[in-house]
Amino acid sequence: MPKMKSKSSAKKRFFPLKSGKVKRGKCNLRHNLGCKGTTQKRNLRQGGFVVEATAKAVKIMLPYGA
Repeated sequence: MPKMKSKSSAKKRFFPLKSGKVKRGKCNLRHNLGCKGTTQKRNLRQGGFVVEATAKAVKIMLPYGA
Protein backbone atom coordinates (compact mmCIF):
# COMPACT_ATOMS: atom_id res chain seq x y z
CA MET A 1 0.00 0.00 0.00
CA PRO A 2 1.47 3.41 -0.93
CA LYS A 3 2.25 6.09 1.60
CA MET A 4 -0.38 8.71 2.28
CA LYS A 5 0.59 12.17 1.14
CA SER A 6 0.13 15.25 3.27
CA LYS A 7 -0.62 18.68 1.82
CA SER A 8 2.62 20.67 1.64
CA SER A 9 0.85 23.97 2.29
CA ALA A 10 -0.79 22.58 5.44
CA LYS A 11 2.55 21.25 6.71
CA LYS A 12 3.95 24.78 6.66
CA ARG A 13 0.95 26.46 8.30
CA PHE A 14 -0.46 24.15 10.96
CA PHE A 15 0.93 22.25 13.96
CA PRO A 16 -1.25 19.61 15.63
CA LEU A 17 -0.96 19.34 19.42
CA LYS A 18 -1.37 16.24 21.59
CA SER A 19 -4.56 17.68 23.06
CA GLY A 20 -6.21 17.48 19.63
CA LYS A 21 -6.12 21.20 18.93
CA VAL A 22 -4.38 22.61 15.87
CA LYS A 23 -2.06 25.59 16.29
CA ARG A 24 -1.64 28.22 13.58
CA GLY A 25 0.05 31.54 12.99
CA LYS A 26 -1.92 34.75 12.69
CA CYS A 27 -2.20 36.73 9.47
CA ASN A 28 -1.62 40.44 8.64
CA LEU A 29 2.02 40.56 9.72
CA ARG A 30 3.77 40.48 6.31
CA HIS A 31 3.60 43.97 4.85
CA ASN A 32 2.10 47.44 5.42
CA LEU A 33 3.40 47.35 8.98
CA GLY A 34 3.96 51.09 9.18
CA CYS A 35 0.25 51.84 9.54
CA LYS A 36 -0.33 49.17 12.19
CA GLY A 37 0.13 49.99 15.83
CA THR A 38 2.75 48.42 18.08
CA THR A 39 0.12 46.67 20.20
CA GLN A 40 -1.53 45.13 17.16
CA LYS A 41 1.78 43.86 15.80
CA ARG A 42 2.73 42.41 19.19
CA ASN A 43 -0.60 40.56 19.46
CA LEU A 44 -0.25 39.19 15.93
CA ARG A 45 3.07 37.59 16.86
CA GLN A 46 1.32 35.18 19.20
CA GLY A 47 -0.12 32.06 17.63
CA GLY A 48 -3.75 31.08 17.62
CA PHE A 49 -5.80 27.92 17.33
CA VAL A 50 -7.89 26.65 14.44
CA VAL A 51 -11.65 26.62 15.05
CA GLU A 52 -13.05 23.18 15.88
CA ALA A 53 -15.21 23.14 12.73
CA THR A 54 -12.12 23.62 10.54
CA ALA A 55 -9.75 21.48 12.61
CA LYS A 56 -11.23 18.26 11.23
CA ALA A 57 -10.41 19.30 7.66
CA VAL A 58 -6.88 20.32 8.67
CA LYS A 59 -6.27 16.96 10.35
CA ILE A 60 -7.25 15.21 7.13
CA MET A 61 -4.61 17.24 5.30
CA LEU A 62 -2.00 16.11 7.87
CA PRO A 63 -2.48 12.34 8.09
CA TYR A 64 0.75 11.69 10.04
CA GLY A 65 0.56 14.79 12.24
CA ALA A 66 3.21 16.70 10.23
